[in-house]
Amino acid sequence: MRIRKIMSKAAASLLFAALAGLFTTAHYYSQRLPDVLTAEVNAEVHIAEYPEISLCSGDTDEIFPMDADRATLSLFGAIPVKNVQLKQAEAPTLIVGGRPFGIKLLMEGVMVTGLGDVEADSGTSVCPAAEAGIETGDIVRSANGTVLTSNLQLQALITKSGGSPIRLSVQRDDSSFETVMKPVFSEQSGQWKGGMWVRDSIAGIGTMTFIDKGTGRFAGLGHPICDSDTGGIVPLHSGEAVPIDITDAKRGEKGIPGELRGRFAAGSSFGTLDSNSGCGIFGALNEESFAEISAESREFKLGYRQDITTGEAEVWTTVNGDKPQNYAINIEKIDYTSEDSTRNMMIRITDERLIEASGGIIQGMSGSPIIQNNKIIGAVTHVFVADPTCGYAIFAENMADCINK
Repeated sequence: MRIRKIMSKAAASLLFAALAGLFTTAHYYSQRLPDVLTAEVNAEVHIAEYPEISLCSGDTDEIFPMDADRATLSLFGAIPVKNVQLKQAEAPTLIVGGRPFGIKLLMEGVMVTGLGDVEADSGTSVCPAAEAGIETGDIVRSANGTVLTSNLQLQALITKSGGSPIRLSVQRDDSSFETVMKPVFSEQSGQWKGGMWVRDSIAGIGTMTFIDKGTGRFAGLGHPICDSDTGGIVPLHSGEAVPIDITDAKRGEKGIPGELRGRFAAGSSFGTLDSNSGCGIFGALNEESFAEISAESREFKLGYRQDITTGEAEVWTTVNGDKPQNYAINIEKIDYTSEDSTRNMMIRITDERLIEASGGIIQGMSGSPIIQNNKIIGAVTHVFVADPTCGYAIFAENMADCINK
């Protein structure tokens, strides 16, 4: 009798340990697997990075029907670990990018980049903008009902105000408000002042990621263009993508980021820019540029996030000349659940040619497409300042979702 009790306790302990192990395993995968998967119609879905994970329904031996919008990811087809949202979409064929381009943006409104006191005739100092509730990073959309497109516009309205209050429409993050600013006469300059510095445009260098062969629309950068002073995403009124002549690639070193240097080609244009979003910058090529780039570039299908594995891949980028070259990299980590949509993968440059030319990842390479298993699966977005051979990349799927928005 005593032996039976001991055996029962041992069996119960083993069962408890097994259940605890299963719970721990399920939790491990649940924290690492994506919440959303996109797959082609009638295609079997596999998580390349976790081959032991598959989709199942109530019958674990059956592939989950792809006409459903929910599915369960299971371990070895038997242990449910996570419910996910399923989307159906035919993976588009994309024209690979890798070439740098010049970016010219006009803001939608003007961005407040700084505030400062104005010395009034009474000898006191006051900041009219601050008193009106304006903060650094705000976007002033209009003044006295006039839509603003340049800082000269706003300055002219303030100068001509004679001290009369100016009605301002201001956007802050996702909200907007109306306020009134009363300019102050500056003894120092002899002009009416608002006590704020604003920016209406921005220019820089980025890299095209891919072009949609069906529409001629293109994606670049893989991250938003942000104001260097405020860190806020620049609201885009209009923009232009222009060819650029790369003159130099300043090597990146530990603690010192490198950069592509070049000059905008005068009198020519790739096309227009119409969206600056969290996943990059987007626009449309003109017919001439589309025909030229299409004729000399390769095509790849879009790779969805579950297609990606750690290990060898290629980055297509341009650090000299005018055509992209492919360089070896290693995908060291995949983060399906990152809250930052631009940091989905950690990558390392392994190609000695690129390391010799640039030190690794440098400013201006953002948007350089990443190819793995003959699919466009991502784009370079950030560099580690402490180690220029390492950086982050975005899923190409995220950029493809934004290209027509």
